Amino acid sequence: MKLLLPLLLTLGLVRAAENPPNVVFILADDLGITDIGAYARHFNEVGEGQLYFETPHLDRLVSDGIAFSQSYANQLCSPTRAAILTGRIASRLGVTTATPNTQTYYNQSRKVPDGYDPHDAFAHKDPIPGPLPWRNAHSNTALDPSVPTWPKVLGSHDCAFLGKWHLGGHGAPERQPAAHGFRELAFFDAGGSKYFNWQGDWNRTKPFFPTMPGKFRAGQAGPPTDHDYLTDDLSLRAVRFIESRKGKERPFVLYYCPFAVHTPFQAPKPGVDHFNAKKQRGNLGRTNATYAEMVKRLDASVGEIRETLVRTGLAKNTILIFTSDNGGVEYTDPPATDNQPFKGGKACLYEGGVRVPTVVWQPSRFEGGKWCDAVVDCTDFLPTVAELTGNPLPDDLDGRSMLPLLADPSSPGAERTLIWHYPFNVKVMHPDDGIPLPPHSAIRVGDHKLIWNWHGRLELYDIPKDPGESRDLSKEMPELTARLHERLKGWLKSNVAPRYMPVRDESVSPDAAGGAFPFRDLR
Repeated sequence: MKLLLPLLLTLGLVRAAENPPNVVFILADDLGITDIGAYARHFNEVGEGQLYFETPHLDRLVSDGIAFSQSYANQLCSPTRAAILTGRIASRLGVTTATPNTQTYYNQSRKVPDGYDPHDAFAHKDPIPGPLPWRNAHSNTALDPSVPTWPKVLGSHDCAFLGKWHLGGHGAPERQPAAHGFRELAFFDAGGSKYFNWQGDWNRTKPFFPTMPGKFRAGQAGPPTDHDYLTDDLSLRAVRFIESRKGKERPFVLYYCPFAVHTPFQAPKPGVDHFNAKKQRGNLGRTNATYAEMVKRLDASVGEIRETLVRTGLAKNTILIFTSDNGGVEYTDPPATDNQPFKGGKACLYEGGVRVPTVVWQPSRFEGGKWCDAVVDCTDFLPTVAELTGNPLPDDLDGRSMLPLLADPSSPGAERTLIWHYPFNVKVMHPDDGIPLPPHSAIRVGDHKLIWNWHGRLELYDIPKDPGESRDLSKEMPELTARLHERLKGWLKSNVAPRYMPVRDESVSPDAAGGAFPFRDLR
């Protein structure tokens, strides 16, 4: 098989150039890896009848396609979205967190320091009481269109965007989907959206800051449909777009980013009542009936899109990719979900925060209900779709094509080095300490993952042997711990601009920190 792979890949590229496939890419928002029933059963010893959430369409996608068990995103949505669109590690671009409508040099009409981006946020922080040894870094709130993204890389395809953007500097048209080459079907440039009566927010043209120069556009709601629930509305728009492509000569990309299942927790009452009454409520730590109905509506959307591809005859030459932008949310009240058996959730660099579901399906090509245990990353999607569609790759990518793994899902894949960087103090509580998360960065090389808590803690885990990250190996393997720490620091120094790094507040001593965290400087 190994000898045949180069030939198979070459033939695949020839096929892509002659008859390039369409691509439907679905990026769920805040969906935990075990929120999908098939993934919950894969990682937990539970039967289908024990599950609280209902995901029949996603379960079927897993049983029909190729599912990845070690697929990684970033800890928050904007960095993952930037990484997917560019094939680059997000911190290299300065997109290190997901900001609300915060102040930037651009929207405050302030002079931009040399080397900075106008859309760098300079005042983003969570309300955390007490002195903090590290001051927050800056974060870029917008994706520069000069960096090649999907529409520019996939020049053979018509590219349409639908749903959540959150990479446009909070309303700057020159950083929104059309500026990157997407046809805008309907979108909102924000982290979350109401699920009922959302149209006014999406069509807003009044800037959040009166100092913002130029035009402001929150997004565009598009022509009205007969659906009053956002997930259903966006699903219908996706279906209509796919139907419109039947018989068209040029292939298409639909980059679909539903807001589901991001907060606010809102869903139609009959569905919520159904989940409130289920006897499985509480299993695997899931109790949030509204969230359960939100997951079900997202699942139905995926089912409608697949059914449309089959009904129109487009499925045979369309690659469908489904994934999520970060781990499930555990910090809300009530919690949205529980990511067991994985530790932590959204905003954490433990597996529960960054390991996500990823499924690829194309009839007669990528199918069979196979699991792939090789490590893949959100930076891999751009090189993968470029190779599958026969388009040349841009330079300076961090991701690599998943095509060899799709051709042979049983392959262990080549050793990967993955990097995460979150240079902020955040009010989300540490899953072990119960205190707000400090700045933290991480590196995974092969099987081992090092998490660097900037307050002075290093943790080392063997992920295949200990996916729940219950046994810290840093004291047992001090040499490997030190080596990975130096490698991580070296990468950050070489690839991340200083403004996107936390800054030590020398006025705060370990004693002044009040003992809330064991601070020691590991710079």
